[in-house]
Amino acid sequence: MQHRGEILKEAIYKSGIPITELAKRMGKSRRWMYLMFENSTVSLDLVLQIGKIIHHDFSDSIKELSTSLKGNESPTAYEKEAFNAEYWKDKYLKLLEEYNLLLKQQ
Repeated sequence: MQHRGEILKEAIYKSGIPITELAKRMGKSRRWMYLMFENSTVSLDLVLQIGKIIHHDFSDSIKELSTSLKGNESPTAYEKEAFNAEYWKDKYLKLLEEYNLLLKQQ
């Protein structure tokens, strides 16, 4: 399986956009960005979001993305479950970061 975090890291560094700027545009922290680079199963939604910001097409380097965009193959039950789990994990982390920000403001 491809390590999506490493693929993203390489593309981001080649784009020349600073990590701080990218994190700011995504509403994330720099720390979150570096942790994402270590994650081999970054969600396809995040890959697309980052690709949009840095103007990079990841469909050539991430095979799951190219098949989901082409629609040639329907995802297996396992892929759907993995995608769904990743989605909820990312959503949880985002809410947790927002909660921590609220706590700091008090």
